[in-house]
Amino acid sequence: MGEIGQAFSIALNLLWNLDNDLIAIVSLSLKVSIFAVVFSCFLGFTIGAGLTVYRFPGRKVFIIFLNSMMGLPPVVVGLMIYLLLSRSGPLGVLGLLYTPTAMIIAQITLITPLVAALSLQTLQGLYGEYNEFFRSLNLPSTTKMRTILWDGRFDLITIGLAGFGRAISEVGAVMIVGGNINHLTRIMTTAIALETSKGTLAFALALGIILISISILINASVMIVRSLTKGPRHAG
Repeated sequence: MGEIGQAFSIALNLLWNLDNDLIAIVSLSLKVSIFAVVFSCFLGFTIGAGLTVYRFPGRKVFIIFLNSMMGLPPVVVGLMIYLLLSRSGPLGVLGLLYTPTAMIIAQITLITPLVAALSLQTLQGLYGEYNEFFRSLNLPSTTKMRTILWDGRFDLITIGLAGFGRAISEVGAVMIVGGNINHLTRIMTTAIALETSKGTLAFALALGIILISISILINASVMIVRSLTKGPRHAG
């Protein structure tokens, strides 16, 4: 207990003094995850709305594939991206392996299916409510998509927060494609894994406290957004 207590004490001291290495790792983690989530939401919401409005051959097969991608192991995604970005891979000439960009690509690959599948479930319900209205006005498909996206904006924000929660806690894929290089591609999850294996528990605990705090903040934000969702819906 003495050693663990001392580690906690050092961890709190690192947080209080805003340790430079700690701040650098947290900043990179947030930058990578936020960029990945923004792009994933743009792509995922578009896919979800498109699958809701458009009917085409193979749509059900695509939806099944999309849902199966939600459970894709992160290490498999990391391996796929690694093969694409390695020197012998088709995109090796870009020199993106072991860079934050590679980590963003890996997170986008992981998050987009989740965002798209969840937004599809949400938007299908809205589309059913608006279906007769859309038919009466004979609106184009793009207008239908914009309408359901706007009306479902609060639910979509919740989905985006869920995607951010997955992104910020990801370790397997980003470690493979990022390499966990100090001051370059080291983020909170990969740093925690490394520092724990080294026995540097204080630094790992400090990062763990920040990661848990971010998780609590995300869950609180989801609850707030859900409460706001009920208000506008019932008001209409």
